[in-house]
Amino acid sequence: MLSADLPPWVFWTAVFTTAVCIARMYTTSRSKLPLPPGPRKLPVVGNLFNMTARPWEGCMELSRKYNSDIIHLSLAGTSVIVLSSFEATETLLEKRSSIYSDRPKSPMAGDLMGWDFLIAMMKYGDEWRIHRRLFNQEFNTVASRKFHGAERIAVHAFLRRLLDNPEGFLEHLETMAGEIMVSAAYGIDALSANGRYIALGKAATKSFTDALVPGRYFVEFIPILKYVPEWFPGARFKRKAREGRLLSQSLRDIPFTETKHKMASGSAQSCFTVNALRDLQSGRAYYQEDTVKNVAAMMYLGGADTTVSVLSTFILAMIANPGAQKKAQQEIDAVVGQGNLPDFEDEVAMPYVSALVKEVFRWKNPGPIGAPHVSTVDDEYRGYHLPAGSIVFGNIWAILHDEIEYPDPYAFKPERFLLNGKLNPAVKDPQCAFGFGRRICPGRHMAISSIWITIVSLLATFDISKELGEDGCPIEPSYEYEANVVFSPVPFKCTITPRSQEAVEVIQATSTDI
Repeated sequence: MLSADLPPWVFWTAVFTTAVCIARMYTTSRSKLPLPPGPRKLPVVGNLFNMTARPWEGCMELSRKYNSDIIHLSLAGTSVIVLSSFEATETLLEKRSSIYSDRPKSPMAGDLMGWDFLIAMMKYGDEWRIHRRLFNQEFNTVASRKFHGAERIAVHAFLRRLLDNPEGFLEHLETMAGEIMVSAAYGIDALSANGRYIALGKAATKSFTDALVPGRYFVEFIPILKYVPEWFPGARFKRKAREGRLLSQSLRDIPFTETKHKMASGSAQSCFTVNALRDLQSGRAYYQEDTVKNVAAMMYLGGADTTVSVLSTFILAMIANPGAQKKAQQEIDAVVGQGNLPDFEDEVAMPYVSALVKEVFRWKNPGPIGAPHVSTVDDEYRGYHLPAGSIVFGNIWAILHDEIEYPDPYAFKPERFLLNGKLNPAVKDPQCAFGFGRRICPGRHMAISSIWITIVSLLATFDISKELGEDGCPIEPSYEYEANVVFSPVPFKCTITPRSQEAVEVIQATSTDI
């Protein structure tokens, strides 16, 4: 009998879910090989109750419990495989990427909010390949260097804001990240129209990432709920979906339309959208206008949140490790001289700074569980059966905190990447922080360069330390992180002061940047 407190649709969706799960049990291909190890699965719900707010840590513990870098879970009938080592991810997601590069459908973010135009959300196939090719064409290792100028200008503006208002460093980081991405994607001043594009990007990113948080919306587990009308009891998620769709459409259309207007008037600046559209108009392109619009939106959305997370982590790391900060500053001073600003060509002469940047990515990586892959055929690995249609995660947190690969993994030690004063090629690069295989982040080269120039410029001109209390004693930050799709420090305070009067003057001189 139905409870008087529950609407009838709850009962029928439960019945539907049970039926789907039972159907899956009998339609899944059978294999004589066992599944990878994992906790006992309950009827219907499987391992839903084994999930925690920080699944990367929970799955890491399960890997230790079963002494296996590959574990199997069932989430309401969906097969889930979690990989927790370089070896497992390289074998499956890299070497067998042709069968591990699909994406699961997202009823909330994709179907309801309309984010399925993003490359990161697209199903593996011809449409994805065309989008990916265009992205790689503009943002490969060499091509992404053309954005160094935009990155340099945004970083110098960040330093000036920091000089005027050091307490607002988190807001300044958000503004800088937005400026870089909007300039590179659209050739637009991100602060024009009273910061409209910064605000739009921030709101859209929050809506999108909230929709991807596991368990936040029940429709992810029962897709039929997406057909429930917005006015129906318990369907408040439909209002969130409507708001999200408006944001996704605005983020995709508004800056793109402005850039096209600037092209028509002859005032457009060189950027990804302008260059791609001119190639399209010349008849040399293999893509459509919508492809350009989608790739530009992916740039706009994809870079800002993770960049702010990484740079916030860097500042937190400097608070906790003043010795590492001093070593990096000594190296910078030796290369460019105290009171001068470094540039991209100085990177090769600063191995300690490069090691420090790698350690920032490794220590508190911004995407600890990685984006989901989907296997398209049955597979076998180490004597285990890996069913087709499984959602496969690379547990980036577990990989980058492996005690064998990185001894004392929870300590911040840039030296782990060095040998005799040079970068040690024998130590695994934490590039898996950007994903795996054919789904690795195509904008990673630009992301790394913008993060490097920000870190080295900040260290060259400012000292970062703990905030002082009213009694003059240092206040220890919490070092806590928000358990979300993007792993970021909770807001914290610190003291950021110019290293010298020469540093102040060189920062002020950047106001002539054009």
